[in-house]
Amino acid sequence: MPRDATSAAGDIRPRVFAGFPVSSWAFALRVLLAMLLALYVSFWLELESPSSAAITVAILALPTRAQGMEKAGYRLLATAIGVMASIAIAGIFSQTGALLPAVLGIWVGLCVFVVGMLDGNRAYAAALSCITVALIAIQQIDSPLQVFPTGVARGAAIAIGVLAVALVNEVLAAPDYHPVLASRLETLHRRVAEFAQDAVRGEASSATAAADMLRDIAALHPEIASLATESISGPARTAAARSAMVGLVSELTLARTLAALPIASVTSRDDRDPAAAGLTTICRTYLRDEIIRGNADVRDSLEALRTGTYPPRQWRAPLYRSPRIAAEGGVRAAIHFILIAIIFVMAGWPTTELCLSLAAVIIGLSATAPNPRAFTTLAVFAMPIACLLAGVLKYLVFNGVSEFQLLAIGLAPVVIGLALLITLPSGVLPPLSRLSLVFMLVVLAPSNPQSYAPETFLVTCLFAQLSSVLVLAAQLLLPSLSGDRRIRLLLDEAHRELGRLESGQVRQLAPEEAAFRDAARIEQILATNGATAPPPVVAEAMRCFDEAVVLRRCHFELSLLAESSLGGAAHAARAALTLRDGHAILVAAEALRQIARQSNLSVEPVLAALVPAGIAFERWQTSAGSSHGKHP
Repeated sequence: MPRDATSAAGDIRPRVFAGFPVSSWAFALRVLLAMLLALYVSFWLELESPSSAAITVAILALPTRAQGMEKAGYRLLATAIGVMASIAIAGIFSQTGALLPAVLGIWVGLCVFVVGMLDGNRAYAAALSCITVALIAIQQIDSPLQVFPTGVARGAAIAIGVLAVALVNEVLAAPDYHPVLASRLETLHRRVAEFAQDAVRGEASSATAAADMLRDIAALHPEIASLATESISGPARTAAARSAMVGLVSELTLARTLAALPIASVTSRDDRDPAAAGLTTICRTYLRDEIIRGNADVRDSLEALRTGTYPPRQWRAPLYRSPRIAAEGGVRAAIHFILIAIIFVMAGWPTTELCLSLAAVIIGLSATAPNPRAFTTLAVFAMPIACLLAGVLKYLVFNGVSEFQLLAIGLAPVVIGLALLITLPSGVLPPLSRLSLVFMLVVLAPSNPQSYAPETFLVTCLFAQLSSVLVLAAQLLLPSLSGDRRIRLLLDEAHRELGRLESGQVRQLAPEEAAFRDAARIEQILATNGATAPPPVVAEAMRCFDEAVVLRRCHFELSLLAESSLGGAAHAARAALTLRDGHAILVAAEALRQIARQSNLSVEPVLAALVPAGIAFERWQTSAGSSHGKHP
């Protein structure tokens, strides 16, 4: 088959070598070269902790240039914050005895709280602030004067690791991320456009299908920011991708609103009330036109993403996070750390600092995962794998050598093998391999000259595994919020926000931006248990989402009429909204139409907001009345 025909059919498959695509081999080679470069420079500069440079490369091992550079920037920022916090904590509380572990626990809890309020690499930066304090202040807990030089050495090693990753990615032409993101957004655009076409044809709208699309759109939020570091056109591409996401949510909400309208009449009384049927016709026509305009806006944003230009219309994409859930996660993390610290202090082991710092590292990293306990369980399995690999390298491969060339040859198969597994599309192997690579470098601790003391190595392995097991035990003793509890808290917050909207308290966000923020809450509800949420949960979440969208649109459009000749009619409509009186809302909408007709004004946007609200509240009143009749 000719190449162009094969491409059109979509049958071109990536070239494969030894079971992995060539792109995976290229990624593994970049990781190895960056790691060896970071170690070589660290050895040449005789840094105190050259292993930190290699660990930085392992952490920044991401397939595309933009993802790695964004994470690198946040890693440098978080390291600086962690070093300053370490100096402050060690300087103020180093002589306070038992108070110091409590202060460290509070810092761990504070960092985990910030993790819960952010996403993507920003959340990773908050976790790394906790990890940096663990690796500096805790390990120097008995020698506070060494905190500053240790922090400087760690910062220098991390900077070398970041520069090594940037240089290797640039020389070996690491792929850009914006084509991948554009492809994912275009796929979502096709799904949303098909959903909207079904609504235009009058077909019923599926709450589950809409929730799945909202989840998939909002899930891209943490990946958008990485485009800014990709090239000189990165900020423009970030703005274009953000606008495309918000536009997709807006188009989907318009389709949901249109699908909720009756085709022939507004209520059962409409056969005797032609005016109500006229309102429906106006509303349906306007919503169809808005869907067409919204679809065109999304296409323009996607084209701007491809070309690296700013979109014609720029939107913010506000992040939704639950302060209650984040606070509870932070409190639990602080208690977990303090419990483990008590165990180590009571045991009186000589390597308490190492164990406690590793425990803080695992707690901080687990906070960035959707399920902290599952992450810690993975760390429990990764730790012995890492110790085994480090032992094989140190005592069977290196076996007393100190030459850098032999170190490079010995590391190559392990680093390449784990990097290849990281590139697998899904499953437990990619995260397990990444953790094993990082932990292996922690346990191996490459240095110049290399230490081969077997007693030290065995003690390090033993207590490293003990740390992960104790973190898991603490999380089992005081478990994180259950999935059902998190869903209930998220739904309760959705209901409270809906109540504020009904009383006229509107956030200072455009309706489209606020809808995206609500979509982020839908994404969290559906992702809480790692599987499809129960249908009643999806139905309740989407009902809150739909009502909030309609109410915001009503308040926004009515606010535009407040100072016009239609201000009185707009005030009456707002009062009907506050009372949740569907019939009164429809009456106010008809009054607005009549006054606007007399004044030769256009109020289609207002009617397109009020009519769906009136229908929704009438249906709710009918449903509530039926339930009251059945259950006196």
